[in-house]
Amino acid sequence: MNLPAQRVDADGRVHVDQRAVLALALPLMANSAVQIVLGLTDVWFIGRISTRALAAVGAMQWLVLVVVLVLGGAGNAVQTLVAQSFGARRYWRASQALWTALWATACAAPLFVLVGAARHLILAPFGFDAGIEGLAAAFWYPRVGGAFAGAAVWALLGFFNGIGRPRSTLLITLVTTVTNAVLNQIFIFNLGWGIAGSAWATNCAQLLGVGLGIMIFLGGRYRQDYRSHLMWRPRARQLLTQLRLGLPMGLLPASDLLGFAIFQMMQTRLGTAGGAATQLVIVLTSLAYMPGYGISSAGTTLVGQSIGAGARDWAQRVGSRVILLAAIYMGAIGVLIALGGPWVLPLFTGSHDTDAVAAVALGVHLLWLAAAYQFFDGLNLGSSLCLRGAGDVRVPAMLVLPVSLLLFVPLAHSLTFAPGQGWVSFLPQFGLGAVGGWVAVLVYVIVLGSTLFLRWRSRAWQAIRI
Repeated sequence: MNLPAQRVDADGRVHVDQRAVLALALPLMANSAVQIVLGLTDVWFIGRISTRALAAVGAMQWLVLVVVLVLGGAGNAVQTLVAQSFGARRYWRASQALWTALWATACAAPLFVLVGAARHLILAPFGFDAGIEGLAAAFWYPRVGGAFAGAAVWALLGFFNGIGRPRSTLLITLVTTVTNAVLNQIFIFNLGWGIAGSAWATNCAQLLGVGLGIMIFLGGRYRQDYRSHLMWRPRARQLLTQLRLGLPMGLLPASDLLGFAIFQMMQTRLGTAGGAATQLVIVLTSLAYMPGYGISSAGTTLVGQSIGAGARDWAQRVGSRVILLAAIYMGAIGVLIALGGPWVLPLFTGSHDTDAVAAVALGVHLLWLAAAYQFFDGLNLGSSLCLRGAGDVRVPAMLVLPVSLLLFVPLAHSLTFAPGQGWVSFLPQFGLGAVGGWVAVLVYVIVLGSTLFLRWRSRAWQAIRI
């Protein structure tokens, strides 16, 4: 029997079946494309409020994801455990991994609410303009307080991706995205909730996604093959095992995103134009990032299934192919986005807003810096998610944390702020503004992508057992 994405030719030689890789990756890319639409929809609605609202949300969006990744805990491990269980044909174990994550998320829900309620305590150290801080606080509380729904959706999508059923993932994401768009209009403008309405729209849409995902999971096929209706009882030992794997899995991207959160707060502190331009650039580069994540997520599944089947050398081969595809795709799309920037960026700002012109003009320049690092971000995503499929999460997390907080953040501070502008005075300050900040991003992503790719090539993960 062939291994995942394996093809044997007429002469008996084994190849990576490119069509099988793409058959898994394309629906995952489509799912990511839908998530791009979700992000662009939010930005479009928030941009209609004001450029200041756009800057405020931009300052908070990465920090929201950090909270989800850290408190999501056991849910981060679902795709890896499900893929390895599927490869080993222990289908009941795949269902158990999902139920464990859902129980853990339910227990963590009060923590999400507490972190959301601490909005002023969290925002105070960053020294935002009072107007932007008020908008950020109004968004933070409902968005973080309800983010446990996003963590639950993430666990459900991990199950369907892990068994190679990304069409179910796509359906859930489509329903969530359409619902989010409708509720944005109703909550922000029709009900007059403003920026908080965008947060409530996302929460409600994700709760609907949770309900739909559970309904599919408990359907006939999964009841029969995966015993999904029988594995719901919580098991303390399984929860602890899953947390030991899931927490460092969440720490790796959380360390990366924490650095980006602090970076974006720097741009917002610098001024409305810099914060809004950075938010616009990040949203547009998601056209490369999110499909690249979809390709890389296929690596998690294929590597995990190969290891579950006992074929670690094949996991190395198929994972390397996925990493190459992610890097080439992201590099090419990054250039195309930069070329189209002057025509696309104005679509996301209000013509009535005096800060919009400055934000768009700055964003056009920043897009070229973002394009320069996309290939290495493909190495970063592909390598980290293939390592995740192998269960190699602790060492990569320990590699990413110092690169993010000891290299990227200080470098961004030094290049962004002029003397007297920043948070600290002991670092040199060159005053290059948002352009300097994005130069720091370029350096950071090159170092990060190269480091994780070398970890993958080292094959150290082949000795790991979970």
